[in-house]
Amino acid sequence: MFTLFFSILGTLRSCFQTRAALQLEILALRHQINVLRRSQRGRVHLTSADRLFWTWLMYLWSGWRSALAIVKPETVIAWHRRGFRLYWSWKSRLGSPGRPQVSHEVRDLIRKISLANPLWGAPRIHGELLKLGIQLSQATVAKYMERRREPPSPTWRTFLDSHLKQLVSTDFFVVPTVNFRILFVFVVLAHHRRRVIHFNVTAHPTSEWTAQQITEAFPWDTVPRYLLHDRDSIYGDVFWQRVRGMAIREVLTDFPPSVSQEKQDK
Repeated sequence: MFTLFFSILGTLRSCFQTRAALQLEILALRHQINVLRRSQRGRVHLTSADRLFWTWLMYLWSGWRSALAIVKPETVIAWHRRGFRLYWSWKSRLGSPGRPQVSHEVRDLIRKISLANPLWGAPRIHGELLKLGIQLSQATVAKYMERRREPPSPTWRTFLDSHLKQLVSTDFFVVPTVNFRILFVFVVLAHHRRRVIHFNVTAHPTSEWTAQQITEAFPWDTVPRYLLHDRDSIYGDVFWQRVRGMAIREVLTDFPPSVSQEKQDK
């Protein structure tokens, strides 16, 4: 009885579908029937071509879940993620993964210099290594410096207690799409209540686009006093000028103290 009811309901629903969607649904159902015919002993046997077909159908047809019966929709999504990893592994097969390795001698030299000169930071040690003909980035030097265990700075805790209600932060994260593209999601977060104030998505983030998002996130009298973000190059001169024009003070993370202070004093 229920089978007949759902069959009639599916027939009525097909009357309101577009011709393209109806043809795709017929194609999906015929493919599943062929898979069940070639399967033996009640066990569904899927080939790589079957997985590729459903990954392709998921990209073309938004209603693919309604016609899927032989596997769960989560399985098809897992196939797509696996294909995404294989695609980018194939695309980057000619290049060497990651940064070039740093020899043990250079690592020991960086630790020895940092221990012998406790007041030297990564920029100073980086400059001394360049004089010796050792080509490394400043970030690599900072990575292998000897870490000194110091108590947390009370100044930062005091700053958070005093200005938490006036502090917001921004950041980017990436989202892979069905057709293997990368989208960048920009998020503005208020720290007082851990609330997302604003977000937007783009495929090509620029300093102008990021500056426009700040304007849309804080209209009229909702402008915060402090804006916390990292040293990503996307926060360029246009973004800095827009924030300065809105009377917002930037709090930079992962910057050497001299650079951070110099940018805030401008």
